[in-house]
Amino acid sequence: MPQIRNVYVLLFSLYWAQGLPVGFMTHALPVILRAQGVSLAHIGGFGLLMLPWSIKIFWAPWVDRVGSITYGHYRSWIIPTQLLTVAVLIGLSFLPIQALNEPLYLLCFFIGLLSMNLIGATQDIATDGLAVNILKGEQQHWGNTFQVVGSRLGFIVGGGAILWALDWLQWQSTFLILAGLVLLNTIPVLFYSEADRIKLKSSAAETSNSTIRPQWAIIREYLDYFIHTAELRCWLMVLITFKIADGLSGPVLKPLMVDMGLSFSQIGIYVTMLGAAAALAGAGISGLSLKLLSRFHVLMLFSILKIGSLAAYACLAWQYDAAHAVQPWIIYAVNALEDMVSAMLLVVMLTVVMQYSRKHLAGTDFTFQVGLMATVSGGLYSMSGIAADALGYSSYLIAIVLVAALSTVPIGIWGRELRKTQQISTED
Repeated sequence: MPQIRNVYVLLFSLYWAQGLPVGFMTHALPVILRAQGVSLAHIGGFGLLMLPWSIKIFWAPWVDRVGSITYGHYRSWIIPTQLLTVAVLIGLSFLPIQALNEPLYLLCFFIGLLSMNLIGATQDIATDGLAVNILKGEQQHWGNTFQVVGSRLGFIVGGGAILWALDWLQWQSTFLILAGLVLLNTIPVLFYSEADRIKLKSSAAETSNSTIRPQWAIIREYLDYFIHTAELRCWLMVLITFKIADGLSGPVLKPLMVDMGLSFSQIGIYVTMLGAAAALAGAGISGLSLKLLSRFHVLMLFSILKIGSLAAYACLAWQYDAAHAVQPWIIYAVNALEDMVSAMLLVVMLTVVMQYSRKHLAGTDFTFQVGLMATVSGGLYSMSGIAADALGYSSYLIAIVLVAALSTVPIGIWGRELRKTQQISTED
């Protein structure tokens, strides 16, 4: 029992460290840019910063294949990437916020954030691979609960606390604190002893042949795993459609709050931090739900709740477009509901993703599945600002609610195939 508790603490710290810079980019950055007068279209363009998270599948096999036996296969990736994140954050602290409207400073800022995402995406591959290898089936839902709790805590600090601190701390001091927290969360992995991982064994002849095979053949062989059964093909459709609504709404929700008159402190404390606290509660609720209900039923139930939370945002947008006054506490409550439901869904999705990840290709399989969701979300994020500018907040968010409702159809089809597989297994 103490050993598994140490594993949960390790995963919590790693995902907290990972969530700190991501929280800044997804929660604080859109607010800062909007306050500097940047258009929704340009804010949506900053979705390109998340590109490394979408394409990390291209180097995930190297993370699975190359590593130090002495220091631990995945540890030899995690520790250097976290230290590099600290270095980038220190470098970004020297770029003043007041200069972000100058092209040269904005370019340097963009390059720094892109580099941090590249490093963070690589760390994520290794961390996911480590998690898949050390968590057993009955531990996966709690492991993913601690993962979501850690990352959401990172969002609280990297997103909400940054906005709050910018009202009374200097830009450089704030980023140096962020770098210090990432460094602090590196301590547990320094003292963790990683067990030998499961490797795919192959003969020397097979290894030699694999080096001369066409790349497309290797990719096709890999993808065969995800399409060789009806259950996995349906799960693939869930992965592709699951993040559509999030991608479309991502660059719109925080700017809507700015336009509704909320200050940095209000968004930092009552929106981002309160929302992340609600997400922590949501992650715990999801972990308990997975002990009581099947993964399919929990996923469908929480997806329906997600539709309701987006509908609440659409109501806020209609009030804004109609020039009706909205009490700030209503905005805070709607945001907290949406963040809580999103965290509940994330725990379930990551648990099923882990279920379908093979031990010897842990980082690659996990990355491939999460990468599909990130690719859809990131691509739509980059284009959604233009659509929101053209349609207006309320019409655009109503359309997103309809899209979210349609996204439950692939989940239902996957559930049907899952039941068929379970029935066959029971009969055998």
